[in-house]
Amino acid sequence: MLLQPFKTIGIGVTFSPNLKANVYEASRLSLMFQSKLVLIHVGEESLEKEDEFKTILDPFIKQGLRFEIVFKPGNPVDVILSISEEKQIDLIILGALKRENFLKYYVGSIARKITRLSKCSVLLLIKPSVDRIPCQHIVVNGLKDPKTKQTIASAFYVAHKLKPDRLTIVEEIRQTEVAIKVDDDKSLRMANIVKERIKLREETRIKTIIEDIPEEHTENIIIKSQPIFGRQGYSIGHYAQIVRADLLIMNAPSKMTFWDRLFPHDIEHILTELPTDVLIIQ
Repeated sequence: MLLQPFKTIGIGVTFSPNLKANVYEASRLSLMFQSKLVLIHVGEESLEKEDEFKTILDPFIKQGLRFEIVFKPGNPVDVILSISEEKQIDLIILGALKRENFLKYYVGSIARKITRLSKCSVLLLIKPSVDRIPCQHIVVNGLKDPKTKQTIASAFYVAHKLKPDRLTIVEEIRQTEVAIKVDDDKSLRMANIVKERIKLREETRIKTIIEDIPEEHTENIIIKSQPIFGRQGYSIGHYAQIVRADLLIMNAPSKMTFWDRLFPHDIEHILTELPTDVLIIQ
């Protein structure tokens, strides 16, 4: 189990209105995680561009930020993915887009492709800020999956660095697991008994995972286990929105098939409408 999962952080930088906020967010995280920061600019290299990036980075350079600026023209998806592999980036930061006239955020086509194809973890930011906004509540998926143990370990590492008040592990349980048709009081009681047994099973499984987390990553934080019944991806996204979580941490999706794109599930529900900042652990 890695104690420092993000040794190198990467971020794609363009001269957009969010440039300073994006670079500040990435720089703060790099200092918190004691990571090197790689700025990736899809375009030709110039001294003017480099000077502008360094001017924005200056407050963090004074704090000891280790960084590198990479320039490479080409297709944005191909460039960011190839540089991520070349520089051994562990976490790539991407910005989300705001729907016009709505307070809702989604992942644009470039970021979505990078998220699907990336071999490293991805952090999707919905509202990057120049001033740090403290993280108070992290929600992480606890569904039964081979990737979940590492995702929960990474979530506690992030919590240890960001210092939120609470971390909630959400176990999404499919309604089909109950498998009882409710049409009278007796079947309703049976369904409730089955649900309680499933909840107990899930809470025990999560408790076992938490026991393996380093103690320094679990102290000074309220830890809650929350089983919920519903569609995977959609349910946890809705939950994160309702409790106003500051960060939602998810397993990386399995390899996408043609049918997965036709009938979105799991992470695709999250990408369609981001409930908050989302960290996808690879």
